[in-house]
Amino acid sequence: MIVVGRETCRTLDAALQREWLVTNGIGGYASCTVAGVNTRRYHGLLVAALGQLTKRTVMLSRIDEEVVVEDRTFYLGANEFHDGTINPHGYIHLEECRVEDGIPSLRFGLPGAGLMKTIWMEHGQNTTYLQYALSEDSQPITLRLNLFTTYRDFHHETTGMPDWVFAVHERDDGLEIRAFDSAVPVRLRIPLGARFFHTGVWYWRYLHRRERERGLDHLEDLYNPGVIVIEVAPGAEVVIQASAEEWDKMPSDLSEALARRRGRQRKLWASLGVSVDPDLRDLIVAADQFVVQAPLPEASRAQPITGIMAGYHWFGEWGRDAVIALPGVLLATGRLAEAADLLRRYANFVDHGMLPNCLPDGDAAPRFNTVDAALWYFQALEHYLESSRDDGLLAELYPTLESIIHWYQQGTRFGIMADQDDGLLAAGVPGEHLTWMDAAVDGWVVTPRSGKPVEVNALWYNALRLMEGWSRRLGKSYRHYRENADWAYASFNDRFWYAQGGYLYDVVDGENGDDSSLRPNQIFAIGLIYPTLDPRHWESVLDCVNRELVTPYGLRTLAPESPGYVGRYAGDQRHRDGAYHQGTVWPWLFGPYAEACRRAGRDVRRLRSWLDDLIRDDRLPGLGTICEIFDGDPPHQPNGCIAQAWSVGEALRIRRQILQE
Repeated sequence: MIVVGRETCRTLDAALQREWLVTNGIGGYASCTVAGVNTRRYHGLLVAALGQLTKRTVMLSRIDEEVVVEDRTFYLGANEFHDGTINPHGYIHLEECRVEDGIPSLRFGLPGAGLMKTIWMEHGQNTTYLQYALSEDSQPITLRLNLFTTYRDFHHETTGMPDWVFAVHERDDGLEIRAFDSAVPVRLRIPLGARFFHTGVWYWRYLHRRERERGLDHLEDLYNPGVIVIEVAPGAEVVIQASAEEWDKMPSDLSEALARRRGRQRKLWASLGVSVDPDLRDLIVAADQFVVQAPLPEASRAQPITGIMAGYHWFGEWGRDAVIALPGVLLATGRLAEAADLLRRYANFVDHGMLPNCLPDGDAAPRFNTVDAALWYFQALEHYLESSRDDGLLAELYPTLESIIHWYQQGTRFGIMADQDDGLLAAGVPGEHLTWMDAAVDGWVVTPRSGKPVEVNALWYNALRLMEGWSRRLGKSYRHYRENADWAYASFNDRFWYAQGGYLYDVVDGENGDDSSLRPNQIFAIGLIYPTLDPRHWESVLDCVNRELVTPYGLRTLAPESPGYVGRYAGDQRHRDGAYHQGTVWPWLFGPYAEACRRAGRDVRRLRSWLDDLIRDDRLPGLGTICEIFDGDPPHQPNGCIAQAWSVGEALRIRRQILQE
């Protein structure tokens, strides 16, 4: 359970830096700051995935509450406008925000009344619930709920127009609000006895300060269709249901909805059958936020199949991120059937030996601009097989695995091909970024790594060794894989060892020759299932990495003394992308680093302490989860996505598998 206390809740800057997030398992979510201010275009109470995982629509932006106790009115909402004005200041009444089993609750203390607001979503539906519970010792209150709606893609902002009027249809148990004729309406089920008063006015120029910091459009207009008024008795609970679903598909048992959601969340960690400490419980629930059921095309629709979203708020389903996150998000949480579903589904996307970087969604075509996603697939599959011993799935996927190796050896897109002179894998064409260090803006590839990147060749060797073992296991020819693995191993240790520095080149045969930048990518040469670096060099590499790259929050992407190092991730898109892999700290790299330390016989107790501190760090912007990146320079400010799948996944995998939780 995560608890944000009164002092933080009532300090505006601190409350604006903490955000809660709930998801629905099909790509939709609800999210806001503890203060109640929408600081991002991505915030909203109902951000619905309307038929596609990644095409999300903000429908219900916010609800501003007013509480009338006797003859006094208290405003619980909070907004920031274009000129910096905050109005109202509802956070001054906040006593506490807590996230328990992934469900946020905000407790307000008012003269004569105590009110708890809890937000969650129906799993598998674009349906958000808000429960208002009045304490037993309160005065009766009148609760006024001001609705603020929009209808837009979550990457954009709304510009209102005086003649743009949302249609409102009232019925006995609720409202239906439609932005325009072809829009999916937001449907609100409200308690019996509640009254609705139509307003139909626009509120202008809300500020999204996080978008302004990122150099993006940051002003929005919102439409207020009206106010819901509810009389609440002491000890009573009232629930509002906001949904993009049809009326007959919206659950009508509102009194059971919260217990149903809490029960599902608790089953996630209870099903492991082992004692799980509170920190791990939070991580297991956080991992569930990324697991989605991806819709299949109508022609083949049988059952949705599992996917993993890369991060919230703005990332979609990415192949590389998913297969890296899978061992922690699905295997460390005991979700073997879903892991098998994902591996089977992704195999169907392999084309010319490549796994897409961006998975297809709706009419969008897959994008194959990654050299390493298909190689990470081998690593993920082996982790699954270690957990399941599912030789049936291995046999089913084996032809796909063969095709990946074949295409990588013979040559596929973007110059990806095994060099016939040394057996190492080369990749790259001008203007493309194919490795995980993939920042680019306006045609500028920030970290050009064309040639033979170190982690790509560690993954290549790893895949060849895995294929050798799997071929033996299935009674198939394996000598070809063994011979090519032996060749790649010898060439790797001959070509990548940078004796002058005592570590590995980041890229050999690159556009400008061999690149001796000290980066964390070399750790994969020790930290994969089959290490490709000669053990004689492990200690030297780990010493260099520990000295220059390791922080309590993960590994820097570039040593601080290197040319091009950027210690802070800030500014507009160009400045941020320029820092993304030029010193920024990535917590997911703790995974391969922990593997390398364990394999080298090093004490990992310090890593356990760091990881526990990271999980509990009250500076993390996403309550109960782990963000994407941190600044390279102290104090290592958290940044990027507030919830990242491979950050959470690798933390779980380390705690459960490497640190023997």
